[in-house]
Amino acid sequence: MAKVLVAYYSRGGNTRAMAEAVAEGARSAGADVGLSPVDKVKVSTLVDYSGIVLGSPVYYGSMAAEVKRFLDESVALHGKLEGKVGGAFASSANLGGGTESTILHILGALLIHGMIVQGSHSGAHYGAVAIGKPDAKSLAECRELGKRVAKLAEALRAGGFPGTSCSR
Repeated sequence: MAKVLVAYYSRGGNTRAMAEAVAEGARSAGADVGLSPVDKVKVSTLVDYSGIVLGSPVYYGSMAAEVKRFLDESVALHGKLEGKVGGAFASSANLGGGTESTILHILGALLIHGMIVQGSHSGAHYGAVAIGKPDAKSLAECRELGKRVAKLAEALRAGGFPGTSCSR
């Protein structure tokens, strides 16, 4: 069974609601899910997860300082997260408020760790987004993100790749 961490920072509750939906999606795909604010997660425990999904509100076009600090501290694990599955989600106050740039900043850090990131050909291509309080569509995208991360993490753990006939 894949083990997925959904870690987030949320001041007003919007990003927390998204995190809960991501966790719900991962659970629905059979994953064992940890859900926690980033400041409650010990960076050293990241090695225990096969999937890691990070969420942040947008501040000045990028992630919250709390999420950035968490990623900065993860340098202690350099090389130890390779092959794990990653994902990201973000919330902002306005359309064009920086959600995609925030997601891409988070994904960039995960890629530097050697993690695997699966995009989506429909809906939220890079990760789930919400403008203000997450609506039904945003929450559905969050659940789908959780499912994708969990399914890919499990497939990699089991030695196969979802949606293909490829295996090790």
